Amino acid sequence: MRDFSWKYFTMTGDVGAYLLYRESAGIREQDTDEGASDEHEEACE
Repeated sequence: MRDFSWKYFTMTGDVGAYLLYRESAGIREQDTDEGASDEHEEACE
């Protein structure tokens, strides 16, 4: 979905597609951060 929204944005310049791309990037970073903290908590136990 992220790649599609970026390609659509570059082809059309649609701001909505760019905002969708940015939102999906933010969600992806949150998932990565949560995964790292879960691994750290498991190692500490």
